[in-house]
Amino acid sequence: MNWDDERVERLKRLWAEGLSASQIAAQLGGVSRNAVIGKVHRLCLPGRVKAGGNAGQNRTQKRNTSAPRPSTYNARPTTAAPAAATRTVTRSVGATMVKEEIELTILETQEPVTTSNVIVPMARRLALTELTERTCKWPVGDPLKDDFHFCGAESGESSPYCKYHARLAYQPVTERRKAANAAARG
Repeated sequence: MNWDDERVERLKRLWAEGLSASQIAAQLGGVSRNAVIGKVHRLCLPGRVKAGGNAGQNRTQKRNTSAPRPSTYNARPTTAAPAAATRTVTRSVGATMVKEEIELTILETQEPVTTSNVIVPMARRLALTELTERTCKWPVGDPLKDDFHFCGAESGESSPYCKYHARLAYQPVTERRKAANAAARG
């Protein structure tokens, strides 16, 4: 499909009137919605505010941003009060860029607390051909890389993994799931 000057001018006029890409494609004929969108982007035509709100409301609205939640895995709670900071950011509303000030809450970094009851076994770094019935078969690394290996620590008779990797592989069933299974059985 060729975009001659007449069709481009008609596209610009219909775009400025606020018609959608689908409506413009139907009026131009012989062109798809995606072709219209592509041409609009190549011509760098200004965007329009999306339906469902007005431009003034979107510009004055404060964005509620919060810092990432602290991890609950062995995290020590912070005792200091979080500090609030104001920062000017640029974001787009439709196809226009708007500068606005947002409030950010800055939290202190947390040091992970190691627990003493977790013992990570020393991996023996065994290849697949070196595994036996009594070695841990937990894969370590990317199988496509040269440093790929298996844990190789001593495993129990009823498990293919050592105690540490068995705890990772076999997670306890939640109470809700236990109750659902019991109800289904009987």
